[in-house]
Amino acid sequence: MRILLARHGETPWNAEGRYQGQIDIPLSPVGEAQAKALGERLRDVAVTRAVASPLSRARRTAELALGEERAGILQIDPDVQEIAHGEWEGLLASEIHEKDPARLRAWREEPDTVLMPGGESLRQVLDRSWRGLARATEELGADDTLLLVAHDAVNRVILCRILGLPISKLWTFRQAPTTLNLLEGPDLDSLEVVRLNDCAHHTPFFGEAKHRAL
Repeated sequence: MRILLARHGETPWNAEGRYQGQIDIPLSPVGEAQAKALGERLRDVAVTRAVASPLSRARRTAELALGEERAGILQIDPDVQEIAHGEWEGLLASEIHEKDPARLRAWREEPDTVLMPGGESLRQVLDRSWRGLARATEELGADDTLLLVAHDAVNRVILCRILGLPISKLWTFRQAPTTLNLLEGPDLDSLEVVRLNDCAHHTPFFGEAKHRAL
């Protein structure tokens, strides 16, 4: 089976560097354009099944990526929504630094040790998102393709598990807006990463595709 693991397009809060977590922030015009570019790239790809987070930025990205003709196959799964940042949601990194500097430092240096204030840990995100991925891939055949549109933290912890990396290493690669990660394998436990953070549909080879908040 093949899995196209994508991230949602840019939101206004992404552009500002504001932590959004599970607050339902919609795509910006830039994000809508990125999602349409993803759809153009996937136009001739046979997608067997599509699953998205219930947050509108991911759901809308999936709808635009699929196009009107395939929109009916989209399913929603709350297990792949973004990490709950709790009290950090809606704040800039500079604001978090003022009120919670030690935890912010740990989040950047030892993210696996952090339980978000009023939110989740990365281990909790991995447990639920892997459960969602397993559900999304049930009964997929060797030639089937799943499109899963999720979020930065969700994608990172899933990729860490597949790559055999501890989740403390999730900052060692990027997940750009509407990026594609291609995973292939006979089953969930045998997946290989074929493409990582492929955003060629909207970003030049040496282009910047980094957001300032997660």
